[in-house]
Amino acid sequence: MEGRAARAALDRARDAAATALGAARTEVTFVSSGTEAVNLALFGIGGPLLTWAAEHQSVLAAARRMQVLGCEVVIAPVDRAARVDPDAIQPGVRLVSVGLANNEVGTVQPVVQVIERAHDVGALVHVDACAGPRWIPVPPGADLVSFSGHKLGAGRGGLLFVRDGVRIDPLLYGGPQEYGRRAGNEDVLAAAAVAAALQVTSARRASHAADAERHSALLLDQLVELGGAPTGDRLRLPNFATCAFGDRRGEDMLLALDLAGVAVSSGSACASGSLDPSHVLLAMGLDLPQALGSLRLTTGYATTDDEVARAVHILRSVLSRTPTHA
Repeated sequence: MEGRAARAALDRARDAAATALGAARTEVTFVSSGTEAVNLALFGIGGPLLTWAAEHQSVLAAARRMQVLGCEVVIAPVDRAARVDPDAIQPGVRLVSVGLANNEVGTVQPVVQVIERAHDVGALVHVDACAGPRWIPVPPGADLVSFSGHKLGAGRGGLLFVRDGVRIDPLLYGGPQEYGRRAGNEDVLAAAAVAAALQVTSARRASHAADAERHSALLLDQLVELGGAPTGDRLRLPNFATCAFGDRRGEDMLLALDLAGVAVSSGSACASGSLDPSHVLLAMGLDLPQALGSLRLTTGYATTDDEVARAVHILRSVLSRTPTHA
């Protein structure tokens, strides 16, 4: 009886996720995280692979591992806004992996053009949508799309969309779960949470994005007044406000802001605790002091004007006592 109830709950979650994505239920694969979804897409298709130097580390680390295993991998450069160039896609590529938006500076990528170019040369397309789907829709046409539960507000879990007709090899072998794409008992609670988060995201995306954009624009204007140089592109996720304070030591600012209660990073949240410069900012052409002096701030569903004002007040105080580079 309990097993039937769990199966029914999983089926409901799959149907809900498919409806939110405009997909068939057979195209929904529940996994443990966004990182697993990315790895399943890349290793499940294999090379030759093309991706870009400012992609998330889950993409780049998987790509490097594929190289070690003998796959041909091309990592193309990005411009100073972390924007990818679809013309980097050439015949002979089997899989192209591109982010919906850059997870560190928020630049929205030309995904439609990437899909068109890749399909023109006979390649499949994986869109890493772990960053961004709360704020902007995923353009149609991709063959694989990865989602992260915690980025959607669901906590644990992840999802990989696999277009019907696309065959991928599993990372985990055993039973026939998830249409043979992922062996092992499914995490029903995580799947239900991811599906619910996708439903909320789909229904409220426009209003949430408008609120976030107003707050992030207010925040970014204040950061510029304090001497920050905006990073990324004007076409960015609506909740992003990123700046580089090139004359400051990034670790000093981060520590002081954290102690004052402002949640901030200098790059990806996945690299928190590391004092290494962001690979994204270096790929964009920032020099080492600029990369080390970067701040990544984002607004959220519940951000208020008062919280923006308080964050700016704290940052102004931190900058006044943070030493500059010698």
